[in-house]
Amino acid sequence: MDSNSIGDRFRQLQQQLRDRWQSIDFFDTGDYDILVVPSVTLDSRELLKIDGFLHYEERFLFSLIRLRNPRTRLVYVTSQPLHPSIIDYYLQLLPGIPFSHARDRLLLFAAYDSSPQPLVKKILDRPRLMQRIHLALRPDRSYMVCFNSTDLERQLSVKLNIPLLAADPDLLSYGTKSGSRQIFADCGIPHPDGSELVRTVEDLAEAACQLWDRQPQLQRMVVKLNEGFSGEGNAILDLEPLQDLSPKERPQAMRDRLCQLRFQTPLETWERYSSRIPELGAIVEAFIDGEDKRSPSVQGRITPHGEVEILSTHDQILGGVDGQIFLGCRFPAYEPYRLQLQEFGAEIGKKLANAGALERFGVDFVVVRKGSQWQVFAIEINLRKGGTTHPFMTLKLLTKGRYERSRGLFYSQQGKSKFYKATDNLQKERYRGLLPNDLMDIIAQHRLHFDTGTETGTVFHLMGCLSQFGKLGLTSIGDSPQQAEEIYNRVVKVIDEETPNHDSDFSLLSKQTFPISWEAVG
Repeated sequence: MDSNSIGDRFRQLQQQLRDRWQSIDFFDTGDYDILVVPSVTLDSRELLKIDGFLHYEERFLFSLIRLRNPRTRLVYVTSQPLHPSIIDYYLQLLPGIPFSHARDRLLLFAAYDSSPQPLVKKILDRPRLMQRIHLALRPDRSYMVCFNSTDLERQLSVKLNIPLLAADPDLLSYGTKSGSRQIFADCGIPHPDGSELVRTVEDLAEAACQLWDRQPQLQRMVVKLNEGFSGEGNAILDLEPLQDLSPKERPQAMRDRLCQLRFQTPLETWERYSSRIPELGAIVEAFIDGEDKRSPSVQGRITPHGEVEILSTHDQILGGVDGQIFLGCRFPAYEPYRLQLQEFGAEIGKKLANAGALERFGVDFVVVRKGSQWQVFAIEINLRKGGTTHPFMTLKLLTKGRYERSRGLFYSQQGKSKFYKATDNLQKERYRGLLPNDLMDIIAQHRLHFDTGTETGTVFHLMGCLSQFGKLGLTSIGDSPQQAEEIYNRVVKVIDEETPNHDSDFSLLSKQTFPISWEAVG
């Protein structure tokens, strides 16, 4: 089947979502098979900067909470098999559903391939695996969800003959750095001064000089790969060494200065970074400065009927050398600018909907305080699920609550407002070697689990990252921002105390109780 035929068939399948949407959305009553393909289908060289990126396939395990609907069946595919205790952990979060009943409606597949290529490519390369997945689904009552939609996800959707609940890959340019800037300009939304897309180092240097001519007070600029991920493709261009140069000297000096970009990860080099500019493209933007500077975001979705819904706002927790890398988030965003984010998000959502976009989108901002006012600048659009998707959906699915747009708050069924702090990057050297079962012991011993009665506590993810990378994800939910922060801090404190440094004497561990399976021993 040629690309045009695949595209036509894909759009025909997506049309089926219009008829199914209402029952899909009401996840407690729908009778559907959900195929979860959590492939992070992005540039593999960018993903290699992220420790344990292969385990980011586990971030979609919140989907297992949908099994609380006794009519839902779920098929979850990963590169490598998931540890059984991780699956048990999520199924035990389901209130009122027998564990065995939920487990019988969950089917797990693995490609047994730990290479850095995307999971969806691994599936497409294994016809027998695809056949088993196809046989497990009811074609007229199935749909597929993914992290981001590319031509590979489109191919899989067509080959399996089920619709994909995601944007058409033909619209991916709207989710790039340059495409985002065009949307912001079309919507009249404030955004940093910057350049159009360039594909050579020479053009990038020229674009930086033009930006500096327009903004002579700038001290720094941000250079961004057009398809960067979680801020990993961002770099800082420091202009201070060039301040005393004449306009004639600046172009050559700017080209030389680009070779000294300040990257956000120690693994990056100018040689590798510049080699990707012709392929991915790049832009340069003014660096937004301010004493009280924050980086919030808004999340929304576009239904198959073209309606735009605002789902949430967050204040992002950023790290890296210059605060460019996404580490986690707090829900909701700070009250003084929360509603403004929603309004901007709705305008952007309408523009995307008119272009034919579907499902999740997010918009990142930078805000700075000027006196008593907050200035809001749109930075980029993510036309996919992101690092704020899984914590919010975990909250929503566990509590059956609702987001109240008029206040920008989330309320449980009991009417309590809910808050959380979440991260994908609780990472420490001392956590290396900690197995999923070890984490379960710690959770149980110190009662760190999410309590379905009070609807507070912590939900863990990325547990497969622990042993090799010492990395863990968690979402700590409370009835106030302070309580969520306290729950989060207690979890970190307990895990720190339970993981002595590697040079500690083994006798420290021998004082703890470790349950042993005699079947495994014997």
